[in-house]
Amino acid sequence: MALIISCKKAASRKQNDHKWMRFHYFSVAMKHNSKIIGVMRLACWLLLLVPSSLSAQTVGADDVIRIDTNLLPFEVSVTDAGGRTVKGLSAADFRILEDAVERPVAFFNVEQKGGALRPIAVVFVLDVSGSMSGDELKRLGVAVRLFVEKLSDRRSVFAIMTFGTKVRTRQSFTNERKKLDAAIDKLFEDHDEGRTSHAYDAADDAIRMLVKKAPRTRDQQLLKRAIVLVTDGYPVGDTVKPATVIERANAADVSIYSVQLPSYPTIRTSVEPTPLPTLLDVSGVVEKTGGKNVYATDQDFSPLFKALAEEVTSNYVLAFYPAEDKRQDGKFHNVRILGPSGLVLRQSRPGYTADPPRSNKK
Repeated sequence: MALIISCKKAASRKQNDHKWMRFHYFSVAMKHNSKIIGVMRLACWLLLLVPSSLSAQTVGADDVIRIDTNLLPFEVSVTDAGGRTVKGLSAADFRILEDAVERPVAFFNVEQKGGALRPIAVVFVLDVSGSMSGDELKRLGVAVRLFVEKLSDRRSVFAIMTFGTKVRTRQSFTNERKKLDAAIDKLFEDHDEGRTSHAYDAADDAIRMLVKKAPRTRDQQLLKRAIVLVTDGYPVGDTVKPATVIERANAADVSIYSVQLPSYPTIRTSVEPTPLPTLLDVSGVVEKTGGKNVYATDQDFSPLFKALAEEVTSNYVLAFYPAEDKRQDGKFHNVRILGPSGLVLRQSRPGYTADPPRSNKK
């Protein structure tokens, strides 16, 4: 199964000027119509992300590029031993292992491409259950505003959802500060005295919102999809299981980041209190979607949210073609991405599940 794209490449008047590429013709030949839209989107952003030099291959005028529908993108965040974000790496710094066998990096994208910052779509999923105090909600509102301000220099959109006994959408995607401020001001209206906290249900709704309303590309760049989940770490009463949230997030290339507030229990040590693992920690919805979990140990949430904004926008994107014999075996395959020694890598998903074998029946 392949998507065939004919691309024209034309040189500018000066020999050293950059070349440009435009889409000329699309011819799609496949039996599974449900995959057409996703494949076309993936092919488009991959062509736009590849530099004009095309290190993997040289494309001449009217050449036909065949992009297999099994091309698999992974997002990777890189930090040093001190937890600081590492930027400036290249494709040569990474290795991709598929079931412990190395595969070549087919495509590579960095946070900033051609001077343009990568656009981002973030859904804030905020706990307003009875375990949250009014003071916490107030400080939370200030921190969310600072998070938005931190990303104001890029083409970003934000949405706000709340959860307690019910999941509510307070603001769908927008970049208008007045609308976001109005939604934040309504957090107290949603404050729920009940003791249920539907965090997984809310995360699942946020994933659906990102899939439906946040296109994979924006202005010819790959859009970063993220959820920032703020809670005390103890979901109660959910109908959606954590495993389902992880599966759907992986399928939609969504990373979930969590901020756990000071109501979590701690172990007192001689230095400082250490947070005990919460139900959210144990569920794996953060770790297995390439996100990061942070604990709000200070009264002021603002520095934490500023650092989290930096974390959310500092990923690399790598893509590879799986081995031919694994593309339609219907099995799960582990993928491990390695980087320079001494650095810590977190990838957006642990692997992929291949399509089932095709039926020969007509």
